[in-house]
Amino acid sequence: MKSNDPTPWPPQEASVPKAQTRSWAESLAWYLSPSSLRMVALGFAAGLPLLLVLGTLSFRLREAGIERTTIGFLSWVGLAYAFKWAWAPLVDQVRLPGLSAYLGRRRAWLFLSQWLIITGLIGMAYCEPQEHLDRLVMWAVWVAFGSATQDIALDAYRIESESVVHQAALASMYQTGYRLGMIWAGAGALWIAARAESTALLGHYQNDAWKVSYLVMAASMAVGLLSVFGSKENVQAAPSQPRTAQQWIQDVLVAPFAEFFSRFGWHAWVILSLIGIYRISDIVMGIMANPFYIDMGYTKDEIAMVTKVFGVFMTLLGAFLGGLLSSRWGHMRVLMWGAILSAASNLLFAWLAGVGHAFWALVWVISVDNLSGGIASAAFIAYLSSLTKVQYSASQYALLSSIMLLAPKWLAGFSGYFVDQFGYPLFFFSTALIGLPVLLLILWLHRIEPN
Repeated sequence: MKSNDPTPWPPQEASVPKAQTRSWAESLAWYLSPSSLRMVALGFAAGLPLLLVLGTLSFRLREAGIERTTIGFLSWVGLAYAFKWAWAPLVDQVRLPGLSAYLGRRRAWLFLSQWLIITGLIGMAYCEPQEHLDRLVMWAVWVAFGSATQDIALDAYRIESESVVHQAALASMYQTGYRLGMIWAGAGALWIAARAESTALLGHYQNDAWKVSYLVMAASMAVGLLSVFGSKENVQAAPSQPRTAQQWIQDVLVAPFAEFFSRFGWHAWVILSLIGIYRISDIVMGIMANPFYIDMGYTKDEIAMVTKVFGVFMTLLGAFLGGLLSSRWGHMRVLMWGAILSAASNLLFAWLAGVGHAFWALVWVISVDNLSGGIASAAFIAYLSSLTKVQYSASQYALLSSIMLLAPKWLAGFSGYFVDQFGYPLFFFSTALIGLPVLLLILWLHRIEPN
């Protein structure tokens, strides 16, 4: 912050009251509040589409015989999440005709985006990867766009639901619902596909089984639709419509981002740098996780049980701990520990690659990795939420969370090529090393913002 800037550091909108003012009982009570419980259901709808266009899709493609290099490049479908800032101002400011009057601005966008996801999943269900890979990718992009739009509206809805004091609890419960959605889209999708297979064709790719699985996933988005109708929205004055195109660009596109840089000064670049690489180790490694399990000889049931069910519950435990510790000790300390644990846990995958097909080893690696990821995610989401200003919550949060994904998702596209050239052990070791700059940035920011 410039020395002549009167704005306190950290800004009052982003500051978190000292942890000593709240007891452990008060902190825990917020996890049972109506606002927090709503986040579980809405988080489920947000977490469901992600794996269906990334992790579960990569499993399906690898089982269909698609090359790892191709799978890596197709992970760029996930860049839709990294560019959601481009249309976030529309979600922030534009009222949907008819829907907004009935549901409210945020819930109307949630409803529309959920229908985009449903139609896209149905389209993916009827595509055969070996014959119509281009169509499958097209529908995956459609789902990713709908999912990213849902994230924009849901992040804004979450931030506007309660004060910054309670954002750690909301973030943790959102993560709980999100991870439950991922369990269903991961373990559930694999389990359904396995049960829908014809015994006469075991050992061969069966697209009809995946068709059943993706149709069930589309139907599961009903949880999101019902949650939208069962939620309440804080009614705010509708934004005035700009009279000219120039005013619209200024008010809708420029103002949210200009306000962020004005508030944080040159420190904004340090903050954005940290955000841009904080989850790079996990994201780059994650693209090759499912192809790795298949190549190591693990079955659908083993992968579903350990990585998609047990592993997600370990993430939930980590998210709970991360949210609770953040509310007590502040974001920066927990961000540091999350970064250390997340990068170090990738080394365990390098060890697992040498061990081979060993069920006990998989359980151990997934336990450590997902617990670490949960702690890091909860603290990170709470930190991002604390950086936004209410009137620009959708635009600013979308910008921050998009920056988080841009570089990691782009780099992850080359993960399949790297594995084909150098093998899994060196790949996992490299993903741990690229997390080291994160620690330096956290130390830098910790000197500026101790909490």
